[in-house]
Amino acid sequence: MEMSFRWYGNDDPVTLEYIRQIPQMKGIVSAIYDIPAGEVWPYEEILKLRDQIATHGMKLNVIESVPVHEDIKMGRGRRDELIENYKETIRNLSKAGIKTVCYNFMPVFDWTRTELAAPLDDGSNSLKYDEATVKNIDPLSGELTLPGWDLSYQTDDLKEIIDAYQEISEEQLFENLVYFLERIIPVAEEEDVLMAIHPDDPPWGIFGLPRIITGARALRQLFEAVPSRHNGITFCTGSYGASPDNDLFEIIELAKERIHFVHARNVKWTGDLSFQETSHSIHDGSLDMVGIVDALIQAGVDAPIRPDHGRMIWGETGRPGYGLYDRALGAAYLNGIIDTVNKAE
Repeated sequence: MEMSFRWYGNDDPVTLEYIRQIPQMKGIVSAIYDIPAGEVWPYEEILKLRDQIATHGMKLNVIESVPVHEDIKMGRGRRDELIENYKETIRNLSKAGIKTVCYNFMPVFDWTRTELAAPLDDGSNSLKYDEATVKNIDPLSGELTLPGWDLSYQTDDLKEIIDAYQEISEEQLFENLVYFLERIIPVAEEEDVLMAIHPDDPPWGIFGLPRIITGARALRQLFEAVPSRHNGITFCTGSYGASPDNDLFEIIELAKERIHFVHARNVKWTGDLSFQETSHSIHDGSLDMVGIVDALIQAGVDAPIRPDHGRMIWGETGRPGYGLYDRALGAAYLNGIIDTVNKAE
């Protein structure tokens, strides 16, 4: 697997100069962040990002993400036009040599947490999700905003979108996902681009919104509906693993030929539908990271892997979950597992 690192562009306090100093760091996972969802990514802008990363001795190996417009998710009238734009972006990415695209189909909100700097026993802090807190939050109040969320909506627009989703069932949302994939996957096949859907995070419903990519059952449905290998997944240990009901080893076996990208992070279950993110170590979280990475390798998964959400340690401040120090430790930890497993074979 190719060790990679998420980079949020020139505004990211974690610079490419720092990232390249992490041992065995090969790939950069990034995106063009100032293009609104639904618009075509210009080829020239993709080249500019790719070439900037190359000057630092690494390569742009995964795009995370090309956002899917809400009109596509809701099946609204403009979706065909927006899907055509998405196809063109896939073509432009392929032309620039980028062959893996991570995306999600979560309504309105991306990953959700209730605390950005929840304390841990060792004095560090990390992201936390508490179900009871979420049940008492009004998503329209503005009291909960997180990195990665699209904040371009005005309050009135957001209310209209959330209200509209109340009329959309999980079955209808899944049908809209299949409609989208049936149209973009032939282009992905032509361009040899691997589409890697990210699971819902957390993998259960929030704010009354439907969620559909939550575990093994959902993936079976997805693969049966669109059987192409190019219709694959981002295997996110922290998202699937947030639910004790998800067997990550079952998901690996089920999806091994469709795992195109790996997010590796550990979480500690703290209650019913509640968890906190920890270091990557098996000693700190509820997930067997050593066993998971071993299983991925044994299953023949050879995909980019990145250390996901880190703690804030050693006094670092910055984008919650995306500091340098703990993600660098995570990369070193993952490299140690990968090297040990590969040497043992």
